[in-house]
Amino acid sequence: MDTFQVHILAADKTFYEGPCVSLTIPTSDGEQGIWAHHSSMIAAVKPGTLRYQVPDQPPQMAAVSPGMVKVEHNDVLVLVDSAERPEEIDEARARREADEAREALLQKRSRQEHQIAQATLARALNRLRVKANSIQ
Repeated sequence: MDTFQVHILAADKTFYEGPCVSLTIPTSDGEQGIWAHHSSMIAAVKPGTLRYQVPDQPPQMAAVSPGMVKVEHNDVLVLVDSAERPEEIDEARARREADEAREALLQKRSRQEHQIAQATLARALNRLRVKANSIQ
């Protein structure tokens, strides 16, 4: 099975670096599947579920926040604000963040505060979705 090199980097840590069999990443154009020898591309990453498979291991997933992905010469670079494995997600905290963001959206605030609340809500809901999908 052909592999490619992947570097998944969050703002505060290296999430994963090494060989990869397949990678599915949420982009502004929908989910993009990446395999060995994929054509070159650059795309914006949106909040969602990143799925990847390391050789001889079951598929893994992570909740990712906005960022970008670059594919070139069988090497993939994923730069995101955050990447979390399901077991790293604190479900109670994510629920609190979602509730607080919903409350902020109901209040009359500036456009910037509204956009921040929307982004916070999207991240919290994504984290809860990834956590729930990992349990199934």
